[in-house]
Amino acid sequence: MRTLLLAATLALGLAAAPAHAQILGIGKKKPKEDFSVTLPAAVPAAAPANGGIFQVSDGYAALYEGMRARRVGDPLTIVLVERTSASKSAGTKLDSGGGFSLTPPTTGALNLFNKSDASASGSRNFQGTGTADQANALSGEVSVTVAAVYPNGTMLVQGQKRVTLNRGDEFVQIKGLVRTADIDANNRVPSTRVADARIAYTGKGDVARASRQGWLSRFFQIISPF
Repeated sequence: MRTLLLAATLALGLAAAPAHAQILGIGKKKPKEDFSVTLPAAVPAAAPANGGIFQVSDGYAALYEGMRARRVGDPLTIVLVERTSASKSAGTKLDSGGGFSLTPPTTGALNLFNKSDASASGSRNFQGTGTADQANALSGEVSVTVAAVYPNGTMLVQGQKRVTLNRGDEFVQIKGLVRTADIDANNRVPSTRVADARIAYTGKGDVARASRQGWLSRFFQIISPF
């Protein structure tokens, strides 16, 4: 009977776990970012020959622009040079004390207790310290494409690099705004010059699944008071 009761309780807990998980935010899917490649616009129909040797329709880049990305669909290389470091420390110390005493009469009818029985004192103290350090580094190169061009000289770029390994896939994804003036002669721009940058380095496969905690363990970890 006890075994059946335990099994029923466990089954009810497992059935209610997904609902509680949604309330607590476990397993809640985040909006998926779009890092897909942007293709250039369709090539217009060739203009009729006008007898000139130079034809703009064959492709033209101004001397001051070179072959840098400037149109939708053009490729661009982002050089990842991300290095961040943060440090924080805090300390608190508290100390206080107090006491009182009462001197009773030593003679007469009010001599009911000793002097040592009418004194009290107390003290309290607290000391706490905390430190936090964090450092991150990401280097490499990712080629992206221009998704949109704006009148103020900025471009929205996005793209990803996918590397298939033995037991899974690795993704390096980036999206943000780039100024055309920050693109060098080699059609490259450092990631520190990308505004509103969203850089993700993720993976999926056997190794990624093995390094993640199960949903039931995460659920009990959140509701645990310890």
